[in-house]
Amino acid sequence: MSVEIKNQSNHIDESHSHPKPMTYFKVAMALVILTALEILVFYFDWLGYGIIPVLAFLSIAKFAIVVMYYMHLKFDSKLFTYVFMSGLILATVVILWLMALFGWFV
Repeated sequence: MSVEIKNQSNHIDESHSHPKPMTYFKVAMALVILTALEILVFYFDWLGYGIIPVLAFLSIAKFAIVVMYYMHLKFDSKLFTYVFMSGLILATVVILWLMALFGWFV
């Protein structure tokens, strides 16, 4: 009884180029600006509970930027992007559900 094992080489797609240092600097500056906006929004008293979705949106934007560039998901398989985004969506739904459960929206 002979078993043949076919050796299949794992081909890594090198067709994309990784970002240059200037791209990382631009991404860092975008994160600084988003963080400054979060701090600025915190001082808008007239928003009341409306501050929650604004801060959530800004935080999700920062999460997406960090995941895309610093974790290189923009250049990897889409499966990894779906895994991270599904975790983000699940966490957001759980937090909003708990806020509704404990009457934060009343």
